[in-house]
This record gives sequence, structure tokens and C-alpha cells, in this order.
Amino acid sequence: MRSRLPVIFILITVALDAIGIGLILPVMPDLIREVRGADLANAALWGGILSAAYAVMQFGFSPTLGNLSDRFGRRPILLVSMAVMALDYAVMAVAGTIWLLLAGRIVAGIAAATHATALAYMADITEPDKRAQNFGLISAGFGVGFILGPILGGLLGGLDPRAPFIAAACLAALSFVFGYIVLPESLPREKRRPLRWRRANPLGALQHVGALPGVRLLLIVMLVYQISNFVYPAVWAYYTQAAFGWGTGKVGLSLALYGLAIAVVQAGLIRLILPRLGEVRAVYWGLILNMVCLVAYGLASQGWMIWALIPISAIGAIVAPAMQAVMSRAAGADQQGELQGVLSSIAALSMILSPLMMTQAFFWFTRDGADPVLPGAPFLLSAVLMSMSFAIFAIGLGRRRSQAASDNTSL
Repeated sequence: MRSRLPVIFILITVALDAIGIGLILPVMPDLIREVRGADLANAALWGGILSAAYAVMQFGFSPTLGNLSDRFGRRPILLVSMAVMALDYAVMAVAGTIWLLLAGRIVAGIAAATHATALAYMADITEPDKRAQNFGLISAGFGVGFILGPILGGLLGGLDPRAPFIAAACLAALSFVFGYIVLPESLPREKRRPLRWRRANPLGALQHVGALPGVRLLLIVMLVYQISNFVYPAVWAYYTQAAFGWGTGKVGLSLALYGLAIAVVQAGLIRLILPRLGEVRAVYWGLILNMVCLVAYGLASQGWMIWALIPISAIGAIVAPAMQAVMSRAAGADQQGELQGVLSSIAALSMILSPLMMTQAFFWFTRDGADPVLPGAPFLLSAVLMSMSFAIFAIGLGRRRSQAASDNTSL
């Protein structure tokens, strides 16, 4: 049992990262309208700014923390970040202005940049042929956090908009204590590498990792896919309120169901799907399913359609761990932290771009005088982006097969 405790801590860590995103989603429309005196369309724009600020910090600091973990080990990075997260949630619990909330989201983005280090820890303790499944566990932990975050935000937010942050601060503090007791170091000293600051930033790390064979186009696929997929946290609360008149409780419940469905897929179904399809075909079919579901969300006219779509669309979450596994095979043992840092930066860059793009689409199609009024417009935009990621992946796979055939011919 004790050997499983570090894995449990890693899953708790990524769950808290997700809680940091999902916690504020149900209360954000009402909270912003309260502190800014804005209507729903303009509140969505401010929501996009807060989400983008959080993501900017993750983009900037994920490679830094990933490289620091390759130099000093995973354990200190994970524990320090957890302690900072607990303090930051405590500060946001007393925030009464949009600017203090913005500052809190900036610090939270830095502290939550440990997703890369958590993935590197899992890569350290897992055989290469099992990494896709265990990366699925990481994604499942994120899904669990995405369940708990909206539930906390929806239920506690009904008492006070700051109550969810108090709960999150307590959870992060307890997790720090738990990790301090049970988490051993996973990276032996002989496998650590010197810290080079030119690689410990998003552009430097991206350039270095992008030089790995076959990885560059896959990074582009992941970027476009993530921009498309982040439409859910970016506009869900605004979309369901505008399209179906849902309140905070129903928004939180629907987000929780979505997180639960993702957790089931990535903790359970992925272990059945990947051995049968393989990583490459899993990416193909996952992208196709995502495209279909995004169009369905965009055109949905009744609330029951959303409840029916949630478990179907969650199956598309198989794309991310399958892609991570493909790229992880191309990196050495001393590059796992750097690679996962780059992937986390790509996710963070997506979280910068996606909220700004999706909330703008929502604003223009729901503002006063909009014609047509189409709250689902962001999902239709996401479907276009998802089709682009599919096309880029197909092109990249074709190039890899051509190169392999050329190599075989030359032999």
C-alpha cells in the first residue's frame, strides 16, 4: 500500500490543479457581474481575461518548473508549489475586487504549473510501454478535480462567492502535509542534468524538444487540439445560462458530470481502447468524435441534449494521453520533465488563446443587437479548429511513414 501512496499524491496534485480551474467556473458569471456591474456578455469577456492570466503564468513557468525538476528532483518542486497554492487560495478567499482576483489567478497559475512535474514523476516510475495508461490516470485525476471544482463552486458559491476558495486552501494545505510524509524522490541523482536557463523557458524548451524526431508536428497538433478543447471551461457557464437559462447549481452539476465522464474514460476505458486501437488510431478516432460532438453542442436547442452529449463527448478525451505517450517515446529519461513542461506550456498557451477567442465569439453572437443570436457559436468555432488538428496529424503521420519507407529502401 505504501508504494501506492506517491501515486495517490500525484493524482491529488493534478486534481487540485483542475480544482483551481473548475472551482470558479460556476460562480464566475455572477461574481463578475457583482464586482463589475456588467451584463452577461461583458462578464464573459472579463472571465476570459481571468482565465488567460492564469494560463499565461502556466505557459511561462511550466518549462521552468519542469527543468528545475530535472535538475533538483521532482519532490521539492511539487511540495513547494502545493504550499504556495494553499496560501494563494487563502488570499483569494478574501478578495473583494476584480484586481485582487486577477492577482490571485496569476499566482495560482504559477503554483499550478506543476502538472509537468507530476507527469515527469509518473514517467520516472513507469515502464515506457505502460506510460499511456498511467498518463491516462493523470488525466483521470485532472477529471476528478474537474468534478470536485464545479461541485465546490456550485454548492459553496450559493453560500458566499469566497467560500469555495476557503475549501480549496484547506485541501491544498492537507495535500502538502500528505506529500511531505509519503512522497519519495523519483529521479536518481545520476540521471539529473545541469540547469540551463535558455532551455528553462517556453521558447527555449520548445525549440529543444521540437528537434526530437517526429515531435514538431505533434506539438502543433496538440496546440490546436487544446485550443479547441478548452472551449468547455472557457464558455460553459455563460453558454448554458444564455442558451438554456441554467443557474449556478445546474452549471456545477453538468461540469461535474463532464469531469466524471472524463475520469471514467481515462482511468478505465483507455486501458481497454488503447491495446485494441493503438496510440495513433486512438488519436484519429478521438479527434473525429470530438469534431462531431462540438458541432452538436453548437447547434443544441434544448437542455436535455447537453446531458446526452456529455458522456459521449468525454470519450474524445483519449486524444491527450495517447498523444503524450507517442511523444514520450521520443524523449530520453533526462528529458521527460522538459518534454512534459513543453506540453504543459502548450496547454497553458491554449488556455490563453482559447478563452479570449471563445468568449469573443460568445460576446458577438449574444450581445444586444446580435443577429443571429447563437450562444453555441464558440463550439462551432472549436469544431473547425478540431478539424485542423486532424488534418495536421494526418499530414505528420504521412511524412513519418514516407520517411520510414525511405529509410527501409536505403537499407
